[in-house]
Amino acid sequence: MNGISSGVLISLAAYFLVMIGIGVYAYFQQANDSEGYMLGGRNLGPAVTALSAGASDMSGWLLLGLPGYMYSDGVVSVWIAIGLTAGAFLNYLIVAPRLRVYTEVANNSITLPDYFANRFEDKSHMLRVISAIVIILFFTVYTAASLVGGGKLFESSLNMSYSTGLWVTAGVVVCYTLFGGFLAVSMTDFVQGVIMLFAMVIVPIVAFTDLGGISATTTAVSNIDPTLLNITQGMSVIGIISLMAWGLGYFGQPHIIVRFMAIRSPKDVPTARNIGMSWMIISLIGALMTGFAGRAYVQKTAMTLDDPETIFLVFTQFLFHPLVSGFLLAAILAAIMSTISSQLLVVSSSLTKDVYQLFFDREAPEARQVLVGRISVIVVAVVSILLASDPNSSVLDLVSNAWAGFGAAFGPLVIFSLTWRRMNRNGAVAGMVVGALTVIIWIYGGFTLADGTALNSWLFAIVPGFILSTIAIFAVSIMTGGPRAEVEQQFTEMETLLKK
Repeated sequence: MNGISSGVLISLAAYFLVMIGIGVYAYFQQANDSEGYMLGGRNLGPAVTALSAGASDMSGWLLLGLPGYMYSDGVVSVWIAIGLTAGAFLNYLIVAPRLRVYTEVANNSITLPDYFANRFEDKSHMLRVISAIVIILFFTVYTAASLVGGGKLFESSLNMSYSTGLWVTAGVVVCYTLFGGFLAVSMTDFVQGVIMLFAMVIVPIVAFTDLGGISATTTAVSNIDPTLLNITQGMSVIGIISLMAWGLGYFGQPHIIVRFMAIRSPKDVPTARNIGMSWMIISLIGALMTGFAGRAYVQKTAMTLDDPETIFLVFTQFLFHPLVSGFLLAAILAAIMSTISSQLLVVSSSLTKDVYQLFFDREAPEARQVLVGRISVIVVAVVSILLASDPNSSVLDLVSNAWAGFGAAFGPLVIFSLTWRRMNRNGAVAGMVVGALTVIIWIYGGFTLADGTALNSWLFAIVPGFILSTIAIFAVSIMTGGPRAEVEQQFTEMETLLKK
């Protein structure tokens, strides 16, 4: 084993030990009940909330998918960053404070399906079951997408097999998630968010310096292909809408908005928003600049880059000392693992509260619920590994499908459940089903335009899904009567508490 590999492995080993250590610490700190395991006792501070939400949001997509998109298509990729920034800001503004208050008012709801059922007094359990199915379905795909990033990392940078990367990445995540629950996930997310931020600042700075500065890099990219500098190159209005529509997804991502349910107080939300948005903007700019500099660097060094999504890995290998390279590779793992752990916990929480307890053991004691949650973490992880077994899977494509599914199924439902008291259970069911089915049909239905272009290539599936879901919510709610008196009272209580 050469010195570079040894140095890299030392840094990665240290990172893995820290993550597992945090999981063990959290195990002894949390209460052994469902609220402690699944929401950390609703006691997260604003900084942990913000970086935990950001780290679990971005995943390996931030360090692999987005730089790869900038590398391949140029500055048109900026439209995604603009849409994401706007969506995240509005999520903090509209959803965060209301969801924190309303989930506690609505019978102390612990999971998103739990909130939907309590918000709409759904005695039939239809809302809970359908939303749990959507979470389990799309999150399994989403988790697989994150694991693809881990496999690529080990294959490209450590000369290990893709499958080894999958199992090692999943194994470490399962260790700290299994024992430490939500508190461990949030604490590790905070540390991982700091690592990711450092990486997204230092890598593009060193890359641009090596290339002679921003001006020289821009000239080099222009010489390669001038269209890479055109923000509207090859873009129609529909294309720009599709890229910016990524921001719509934030309102319906359970692994992100669950952080809002766990924050210590609604009064902490503005502080969390300022921290979270600052972290996000810096990280997105760093990711885009990494891809931009990468195009010039590959040309300068005359290397062959088969997969644009590995450009960050190229920089870690050739521009940094082995120990620093290991730290930067840990940043990719941080991005990947923070998302996987959050997704595993959300799915296991849903399987425990919305499947096991609802259908098999309604009187399950708290300790048994926690045990079922831990078993669920293992099961979902194994299934996701099997789905991620194809090394040719695109991180960006897999993430975009799951992101669209959640955004359309839950986004309008979450927004209107928190802002429109007239919304009822029937409207909620209709909106969720219509949103999810629209995305599935749009992506996998095999429909094309007259010129053969697939629908999802023409317009991102979240757009029609979000629109049709919103229409279904309004139409069905208006046609099927108003909410019950108990629901009206809860909504009024939520509004009153927000004003305090």
